[in-house]
Parts: sequence; C-alpha cells; structure tokens
Amino acid sequence: MRQVNMHEAKTHFSKLVRLVEQGEEVIIARAGEPVARLVAPARATQDRKPGVLRGGLTNRADFEAPAPEVERAFRDRPMLPEFE
Repeated sequence: MRQVNMHEAKTHFSKLVRLVEQGEEVIIARAGEPVARLVAPARATQDRKPGVLRGGLTNRADFEAPAPEVERAFRDRPMLPEFE
C-alpha cells in the first residue's frame, strides 16, 4: 500500500492508476491524514448470460388492474373543476 499527498496524486494520477491496475492500493492523504483510497473495482464473480430467465417470469392475470385501495381513493375523491 502506497500513501501519497493530494498534490502528488494530482500530478501523477495516471501513474497511480497503473499501480492500482497492477493490484496495489493507493491512499491519498491531505496534510498526512488519509482522506481517500484508490483501488481497482470489484470484478463480477460470474459472467452474465443474457436470456437466462427467458420464459421463466410471468405476470399475474390481474397485473394491470389497480389495487382496490387505490381505486377507492380516486373514486371517493371529488374531481377538480378544471377536469370535469
């Protein structure tokens, strides 16, 4: 793990990114106090396979029907004059 100050991080950012790509962790400090950590992003553990759920998901028959409480709320509410 390497610690660099803010000015050095700004000046040598691309070099620091190369170090991170090689697996090193870089701590960025302000006045000697660590304020940020530069690390490589976590890699996905598995490759994604498009279409793996195709045909396995279905909607209920009443999917488009509003919930009774929503329907009641709109039915019992008076219409605004400009929409009558």
